[in-house]
Amino acid sequence: MDIRVLTPADIPHVQSTNITNLPENYFLKYYLYHALSWPQLSYVAVDVSRPKKSPYEPPRIVGYVLAKMEEEPINNIQHGHITSLSVMRTHRRLGLAEKLMRQSQRAMVETYGAHYVSLHVRMSNVAALRLYKDTLGFDVEKVEAKYYADGEDAYSMKMDLEFIKDQLEETYGVDEGDAVGEEGKKDGARKEGDKKGKKRKVKLGRGLGVGDLVEKNESKG
Repeated sequence: MDIRVLTPADIPHVQSTNITNLPENYFLKYYLYHALSWPQLSYVAVDVSRPKKSPYEPPRIVGYVLAKMEEEPINNIQHGHITSLSVMRTHRRLGLAEKLMRQSQRAMVETYGAHYVSLHVRMSNVAALRLYKDTLGFDVEKVEAKYYADGEDAYSMKMDLEFIKDQLEETYGVDEGDAVGEEGKKDGARKEGDKKGKKRKVKLGRGLGVGDLVEKNESKG
């Protein structure tokens, strides 16, 4: 099984997966908007167990997560949103939904500096609630009445992503090489001092850029 970033060429197959599994469906241009505006956040699960019969055979997409960043974050706190998540029935109980979600969440933090991620889920969707609450750690914030087109209420859920920031700082908080030029000379002098028993403080982590993104009103399906 291969989990990779969603590409525009995948969209018709992703839409087919959505139509097969979920009552909330979207136009092709809505998927395309996500793919072009936040290309790092949406992922697909591709079944590669069977070799392709030809180079033109489409990928066998069996799951996907469609995600975005909120265009007008409250109090200017960057956060992501899961628009849609689906896995084909033939490939469930393999942990694909969890892997897709975790990959998207990491990208939200690494690329846009997201502090948390939100989503909506039908109150009747017991399996999804179990995944979000018990496996991933989402909390229910509130109930949004008649959120869906058929009149069903939705749970508005939220998950803090600060732990991913800590993981990234641990991963990237390493020496990436010596400085050059004047800084290199200064650094060399400092290293000589270190050899003599002197200590110095080293900054850890990397700054994460935040893009100013704009999107039309999200469809409630």
